[in-house]
Amino acid sequence: MPENAKIAVIMGSKSDLSSVKDSFDIFRKFDVPFTARIISAHRSPEEAANFARGAETSGIKVIICAAGMAAHLGGVIAAHTVLPVIGLPMACEPFNGLDALLSTVQMPPGIPVASVTVGKAGAKNAAFFALAILALSEKAIAEKLKEFRKEQLEAIRKADSELQESLKNGSI
Repeated sequence: MPENAKIAVIMGSKSDLSSVKDSFDIFRKFDVPFTARIISAHRSPEEAANFARGAETSGIKVIICAAGMAAHLGGVIAAHTVLPVIGLPMACEPFNGLDALLSTVQMPPGIPVASVTVGKAGAKNAAFFALAILALSEKAIAEKLKEFRKEQLEAIRKADSELQESLKNGSI
C-alpha cells in the first residue's frame, strides 16, 4: 500500500475494475493519494480482515468497498475498523445490482456502511463522498470541492442558455 494513501478502494473481484476506475481519475484530479486492492470477503476473508485492521495505522482515512451479488465486503471491512466505509454495489446477474444494494444497506446497528448507487455513477459518488469526508479536516480538498461545484453550476447554466437559444431560434 502506498505510504501516503488516504483512501482505499477495495474491489471484491477484478470484474469490478471497469466500474470503479473513474473514481481513480477523480482522486487524481483532486491530488488525493489512494490505493486500490482486489480482496474478497468470501474468497480471501482473512486478507480482508487484516487489511481493515491495518488500514488506520497505515494512514487510510476512508475505505470504499465495491462488490456485487452478496456484497458483504463493506460489512466485513466495517466489522474490523472504525474508519468510514462506503459500500459501492456492483451490478451483476441475475438481479442487476439490487441484491448488492440491499446487502450493502442492510447492516446491523453499530457497524455502519454508507451506500451509494450501483455501478459507475456510484463509483463517482463514492469518490466524491470520500473526498467530502477528507474535506472536514483538509482545507485544500474542501476548496477543490467548492471549485468543482462551481464548475458544475456553470456547465448547467451554459447548457440551459444553449437550450433557451435553440428554443428561441426554432432549431429544436
